[in-house]
Formats: sequence, C-alpha cells, structure tokens
Amino acid sequence: MGDSFITIIAIFLAAVLMFVFPLMAMADRSDDVSTLAVQTATTDFVDKVRTTGKLTIDDYDRYVSTLNSTGNTYDVDIELQYLDENPGVKTTQTEMTKIGENLYYNEYTNQVEAKLNSKGRITLKEGDRISVTAKNTNQTISQILKNFFYQIAGNNTYNIVAQHGGIVTVNGTK
Repeated sequence: MGDSFITIIAIFLAAVLMFVFPLMAMADRSDDVSTLAVQTATTDFVDKVRTTGKLTIDDYDRYVSTLNSTGNTYDVDIELQYLDENPGVKTTQTEMTKIGENLYYNEYTNQVEAKLNSKGRITLKEGDRISVTAKNTNQTISQILKNFFYQIAGNNTYNIVAQHGGIVTVNGTK
C-alpha cells in the first residue's frame, strides 16, 4: 500500500513538472510580448501627438485597435494639460521664461473622448502636455495560473501596463 501511494505522488509531481510549469512559463512570455506591444503602441501614439500637435479620432481608434489586437481588453487613461495662454500680464507670449510659474488646465479621458467624437480632432500647441496610460482589465492566463498556484495576485491587479507622456513640441494646425 505504501509503494502505491508513493508511486501516485511521483506521477502527480511528474505531471505538474512536465505540464504546469511550462504552461506557466509560456503564459508569462505571452504577457511579456503583450506588454512590449502595448508599450510600443503607447509610445508611438504619444510621440505622434507630441510631434504633430494634434490628436485625431483616427489615430486614437488605431491606437485602441492595436491594443485590442493583443487579445486583452484595456482601460486607457488620457490626460491633456493645456498651457494657459495668459498666466501673467507682465510678459509677452513669445517669451517662454515668464514671471512666475506656468499654469496648466487639464482634460481627462471622458472629456477628450467627447471632444474627439464631436470635433474629430484636438489641436494642441507648443508647451502642452499629454500623458497616456493603458492597463489590462481582463485576467490573462498567467494571472489565472498565478492565482491558482501562488494565491498572490488579486482580482483587481493588472499585469500589462504601459505609460508614456511628454510635452508637445509644435503647434498643431487646424
């Protein structure tokens, strides 16, 4: 009876080592590839907005489509910070070293999407800022396996994250 029990345990451990750990490794690599794709898409999207000075609905839709092509769903957060045209009356607009600090006003994802849907584009000027963050909202196979074996990842955690931002370098044309 003792030899049968040890044999069953040995078969179970062999099955775990042969199937589960390689599956976990492949799932982790899949998440790594998705993370790289999302980071690249986010960087390209933000850099295009920074260098052209405009955010169009076509560019945004293409960005979201690229994210969704990884097989995951994402929550995209966009923050636009507009440089206030008149922070101080003492200086002219051509002088970037203004007396006092530069003032910005913000627009967030819902406002940006509403403006894109109504106008089709947002024109930015030199000195404005853009920041984009993408986080996956679904659980990947890697997360499911880690939850099962390690009990370390919670339901509200995300595994694939990309973030990029910068200052707009040109004035967009209307």
